[in-house]
Amino acid sequence: MLRKRSVALLAPLALAACAAQPTPGSAPSAGAGSAGAYGYNPHVPDFASRNFTPFNRQDVVAIAMREWRLFGSPVNDDDPEQRPEPQTAAVKPERAPGLWQRVGEYWWIGMDPDMTEVSWTGKHDGNGQLTDFVHDGNYAWSAAFISYVMRVAGANSRFPYSPNHSTYINAAASGQSAVLRARNPAHYAPKTGDLICVGRGRAKTTVKFSSLPTSYGFPAHCGYVVATNQNGQPFGHQLSIIGGNIDDAVALTHVPTDTEGKISASSGKSYDQRYPWCAVLEVLYDAETEPDAGQ
Repeated sequence: MLRKRSVALLAPLALAACAAQPTPGSAPSAGAGSAGAYGYNPHVPDFASRNFTPFNRQDVVAIAMREWRLFGSPVNDDDPEQRPEPQTAAVKPERAPGLWQRVGEYWWIGMDPDMTEVSWTGKHDGNGQLTDFVHDGNYAWSAAFISYVMRVAGANSRFPYSPNHSTYINAAASGQSAVLRARNPAHYAPKTGDLICVGRGRAKTTVKFSSLPTSYGFPAHCGYVVATNQNGQPFGHQLSIIGGNIDDAVALTHVPTDTEGKISASSGKSYDQRYPWCAVLEVLYDAETEPDAGQ
């Protein structure tokens, strides 16, 4: 989440092992449950585990936008350093009826079954106790949202699911994820379905593309690119990203670009004064289009 500054860093998690891709729509292996060649995970819907359709960017964008609409389609282009902290729990979408449960689904589906966070919700810890809404940065769910979208879209074990964005940023930069590649924001124009990432806190200025991968976890935030090559307010040339836990909601943010769609100048300086982007994570999809679209 961009605005919470007191997020407790969790230890970097081991990266998920890469696995061979099964034939889309194939039946699961005997005794393997719903996950077929990827192994059993009781938290994952069967349609995603068995890849009823190939993993594709259109589905990722559609799932991210569905979740954005569920939270009321908020657009947040404010500078996170200038946003006031909510004074009461009543103004936090993550704690609203129907939405705190949805955040719980991000944790339940997005994390692996043995992770502590699987029982969290938008306002409860793993014991079902209400969390302190003033210090709820300890339960920040922006990385859980990214993981949830990847899982439901059919990335399977190729994505390193984690409550920390730095886990998959480092996996992409080190080549340890079969589905991610870290790209220099000064040289690569993000495509829809890619992720753009920025460090937070001290990492906002210390973590740059040239420093990746790091040997440590760091606070960060990533958002899914859902639209590119846009012209309009507030930046002129821009793209749109959707991320989780932005002011306690799933929100859309506009990001300035150059005429080629890149988010940083050749010097490495971000065009966005709010966010010094450290990396674009290119997602390697199995298919560029969903074959059954419109049928």
